[in-house]
Amino acid sequence: MSQTENLHRGAVIRHQGHLYTLLDFRVAQSGKMKPTVHVKLRDIKSGHIGERSLDELGKIEEVAAQFREMQFLYAAGKDRVFMDSGTFEEQKFGEGFLGREIEFLVEGETYRFLTIEGQAVSMQLPPVVVIAVADTAPVEHASGMSNITKEAKLASGLTIRVPLFIKTGDKIRVRTDTHEYQGKEH
Repeated sequence: MSQTENLHRGAVIRHQGHLYTLLDFRVAQSGKMKPTVHVKLRDIKSGHIGERSLDELGKIEEVAAQFREMQFLYAAGKDRVFMDSGTFEEQKFGEGFLGREIEFLVEGETYRFLTIEGQAVSMQLPPVVVIAVADTAPVEHASGMSNITKEAKLASGLTIRVPLFIKTGDKIRVRTDTHEYQGKEH
């Protein structure tokens, strides 16, 4: 593909045998110099984010990527078993493949997987997920203090800090990158 032609956020490109997601790009030009395109890329396998100019990248190739929905069925040792919602085939993914996303898996829930050439290459969590509180201390009321928190264990097994008014069974919103409480789901 041409260096700047058809660039768009979310595109999957192949460069030197690695797959990257294009997170952002900008064109910089100073004086009479030719424009330089700077790109921000995420390595799909490692998750590492880096910035480069297209001159450094050389030839890049856009890869056709698709998303598939898969339902998390159960844990089998260090593997997690999912069922493809379209084909009903079961697939196992290890902890290494799933990475930190494993902390948000709840049996029976459906998740998006990025697939390239028919192979799942990563699981895509949204920035915020809704998840039930499996266990926490009883509801407390603090007089005038709004920043006091308590621990809560989520349905996925992850433990985070929540406000005192949250109780077991409540559904809450949690940021997937920072594990921070974002509010109660109504």
